[in-house]
Amino acid sequence: MKGIITVLGKDKVGIIAKVCTYLAEHNLNILDISQTIVQDYFNMMMIVELTGANKSFEVIVEELQLIGTEIGVEIKLQHEDIFNIMHRI
Repeated sequence: MKGIITVLGKDKVGIIAKVCTYLAEHNLNILDISQTIVQDYFNMMMIVELTGANKSFEVIVEELQLIGTEIGVEIKLQHEDIFNIMHRI
């Protein structure tokens, strides 16, 4: 099972490190990652493998949101299928 993580907010040092450290600690493998900075705004999208996670999906969603609040960005995790349905044209 795959998930899509999006991170959006004002750019600052340590955003990628904070998110990636959390993912590694909870056995979530990054399959693909893209990040851009546009006029001081940070935008990152990651595809992660959720199968080996050592916490439930719901707990991971909540903890990533808390990390986002701590560092001043918005972090969302969605199941890949839900993400695809929501972004279908």
